[in-house]
Amino acid sequence: MNADTIYALSSGSVPAGLAVIRLSGRQSLAALQRLTGAGEQRRRAAKGLPRQAPPPRLAKRVVITDAGGGEVLDEGLALWFPAPASFTGEDVVELHLHGGRAVILAVLEALARCPGLRMAEPGEFTRRAFENGKLDLTAAEGLADLISAETEAQRRQALRQMRGDLGRIYENWRQRLLKALAHLEASIDFSDDDLPEGIADQVCLEVAELDAEIAAHLRDQRRGERLRDGVHLAIIGPPNAGKSSLLNWLARRDAAIVSATAGTTRDVIEAHLDLGGYPAVVSDTAGLREGGDEIEAEGVRRARGRARDADLKLAVLDAQTWPRVDPCTAELIDENSLVAINKSDLAEPPPPLSVNGRPGFAISVRTGAGLNAFLAAIAEEVAARCRITAAPAVTRVRHRQALEDCRQALTRSLRAEAPELAGEDLRLAVRCLGRITGRVDVEDILDVVFKDFCIGK
Repeated sequence: MNADTIYALSSGSVPAGLAVIRLSGRQSLAALQRLTGAGEQRRRAAKGLPRQAPPPRLAKRVVITDAGGGEVLDEGLALWFPAPASFTGEDVVELHLHGGRAVILAVLEALARCPGLRMAEPGEFTRRAFENGKLDLTAAEGLADLISAETEAQRRQALRQMRGDLGRIYENWRQRLLKALAHLEASIDFSDDDLPEGIADQVCLEVAELDAEIAAHLRDQRRGERLRDGVHLAIIGPPNAGKSSLLNWLARRDAAIVSATAGTTRDVIEAHLDLGGYPAVVSDTAGLREGGDEIEAEGVRRARGRARDADLKLAVLDAQTWPRVDPCTAELIDENSLVAINKSDLAEPPPPLSVNGRPGFAISVRTGAGLNAFLAAIAEEVAARCRITAAPAVTRVRHRQALEDCRQALTRSLRAEAPELAGEDLRLAVRCLGRITGRVDVEDILDVVFKDFCIGK
């Protein structure tokens, strides 16, 4: 258990109707008694009685006072969670107070004057929970994602990970590899003993099976990462086709400047959307055309780069020039594209409405015609790229890298000419899986994992 007792505001920003201050560590109960029951504790001490702890996990109405001057700071509820049955695995106290700035500041200052207490670092409560075995690294990351979730699908994925669905998969693989490694080492160390035949062959079969399972897990089209970070959409097309107007309609605000002057948009402008419960980041880009001044040429270069990196491209064309499609836009339209033929209120685009085999939608951002159908098509494409499946998906780059490293080690072990070399590669594979859940060699990544938490988590 850590020597320091930490405290912090664990609820959201103030002012608010309610605020929660959390304490964790050996001095939590003493601090609670110091701020809520000084008179009662002095009376018990005078009678030679020990300090009385409140009933665990039971909300109790308390008056919060400044232990130094006895001034009443607030009235609220206190909860006591004795170790190890708490979030951090340590003694934990929660103070449920009124959420005014002055109240919170006064109580935090009173806690600062309590012996053995200090303000928590970002993510320190969750880090202590990990260090005390209350959750593994994947669950801690799931908690961080749950706090940051902005859409329904993100919430569901984060909750599954926080509850251990992903960690159990990796731990199962790690345990199976440990068993295979133990059998292989037994065949090496006790080769002269009467061991069952075919141990090495069984190990190879198990390793090959695990390698296939990990490979299938990685063939997820990055659904989990897309769901966590958002599907990236790039609006592309010739100048003055209505790209910025479409961005503003999708974002439901004036995110981009709209002008009849071609080339108004010079840089990439982003907006974050919730499309049917799935997150998306849509980027408005500069109009695609050859020539222009140096600044516009840089904007076109960035537009091409954003189109290249996008998960889905939204090509916006002008109905007044349809069916002619400018070559700069046409060359970027592929299977990951949807086509919008804008300004249909000025000119009805003749069929067929498609470019390079991709469907086109006649729309008018000015009148709203066709926009709902186009939005539904976008939402379906986004959902297809990050829809939650029965099996949990990889949600972070560090998970994917560790799994790829694990597969490389497994491949080497299957090709090793000596069992000793195969065993060493299996040990490396075990360590790769352990890095994901925090079983081995994680000190160098703990700060990376927990730095994204807010102070009171």
